[in-house]
Amino acid sequence: MTQTLHQIGAFTYQWYWVPLLLIYLAIIATILIENRNPTKTIAWVMVIVFLPVVGVVIYYLFGQKFKKIQVFRNQNREKHVRLLRVWDRLNPIMDENLQTLKQAIGPLSRVFTFLKNQRVAPPSLHNEVTLLINGEQKFPELIAAVREAQHHIHLEYYIFEPDDIGGEIISLLEQKALAGVAVRVVVDAFGSPRLRRRRKRLAKMGIQLVSFMPVGFASLADSNYRNHRKIAIIDSHTAFVGGINISDRYINNGKHGLFWRDTTLKIQGEAVNVLQTQFWMNWHLANGQPFNLRDGYFYTAPVNPSGTAAVSFAFSDPGSVGPFNMEAMLIGIAEAEMSIQLCTPYFIPSDELSTALQLAAGSGVKVELMLPVQSDAFIVQHASFSFLKPLLERGISVYLYKKGLMHAKTICIDGKLAYVGTVNLDIRSFYINFEVSAIVSDQDLCQQLQSQFNIDKLDSIPITLDDWLKRPSWKRGLDSVCRLLAPLL
Repeated sequence: MTQTLHQIGAFTYQWYWVPLLLIYLAIIATILIENRNPTKTIAWVMVIVFLPVVGVVIYYLFGQKFKKIQVFRNQNREKHVRLLRVWDRLNPIMDENLQTLKQAIGPLSRVFTFLKNQRVAPPSLHNEVTLLINGEQKFPELIAAVREAQHHIHLEYYIFEPDDIGGEIISLLEQKALAGVAVRVVVDAFGSPRLRRRRKRLAKMGIQLVSFMPVGFASLADSNYRNHRKIAIIDSHTAFVGGINISDRYINNGKHGLFWRDTTLKIQGEAVNVLQTQFWMNWHLANGQPFNLRDGYFYTAPVNPSGTAAVSFAFSDPGSVGPFNMEAMLIGIAEAEMSIQLCTPYFIPSDELSTALQLAAGSGVKVELMLPVQSDAFIVQHASFSFLKPLLERGISVYLYKKGLMHAKTICIDGKLAYVGTVNLDIRSFYINFEVSAIVSDQDLCQQLQSQFNIDKLDSIPITLDDWLKRPSWKRGLDSVCRLLAPLL
């Protein structure tokens, strides 16, 4: 018996590499068959080859194509069928709105036309929009709207912390639920673990809470795909969308050492219906208790609306037909004539976005990009820095925000078109996460965004090409090494 075990051990020691090689070849073949972006394919092959065993584990956790893509597509398709009749009925009105937009902002209206043609979101006019800077401005507005709610409160957040500000909002939600207001909350399972653990306690108070894509042992491979949206809808007439989660870190009250610079948009008007519909779809995808949108969940426009802002939305997720958020940006950038101002905490651009920005700058458009001087993600920051040299060579102005973490996700084009949402300028936001961006044509909003950008420049370090080339070689080398992982971030 001992001799037999010894022989088996010797055989295993000599030939262990054969099954391991077969596993590696099978994984590499799977990656090739999936027809990924060539850059991403090469990156994953390198990870698997040069990180034995560890690379296979990383691929299992973060590299496999989203298993639920077809499930989401099928469910989305079922719900879209129910909405198509409404869409077709509104088609003449949407075409009239597009003509109005074309007269107002010219070729930039193509962004709205694209979103309408792809049936991502319809354009709506006569909305009221309010720019809210940091949590200091957002949370008082959100709390006031929640306090006045009479029918329903819908929240969808990546991070919802039961800390000071989160606790205040939870307490208010409990009061409204006990008063008969329907309260529904969708939180990302990965981003809001502490609130998830309070689900039963919240349910006793009448608050319906569901976790979006819970992560278990059997679903570890799907943990890379998260719901990164931050949306609040109150009584169908008021909505909030932007980069600010529900957490104390966004208040800048001195309890957290890092200053958090972020942006949210308050929207009132018919455009809220689009966010409501998306919330309804995600609520059902997360297995929330069904509800009918016709039961008082749609905003009815007044006969004489007072708002002047045109609003649409770009939504994207792993099951989207295309990377609609990125594509909406590319169209706007291509039509820019004077200026483009971009703020993002993470800059891992697709080849398309990097090329579009360089072409815009090369054609005479003033392009300005603002990033944090110190990010909260080491590898991502250095990977971001590796993409700056070509931009600087084309005359794009780059600013590194030094007051704290620049977490805003905004774009302003020609002072005519604004993007405010949850979308970082990186591959993850374009292709992997569930994201949303409000796209707005409103002169006052654009002027406020431009003014805020100039204010933030005072707290930033302008970077020139000479400055960048003088950086220590070890830093540039670190940037290059981190860039190798860029397709995977």
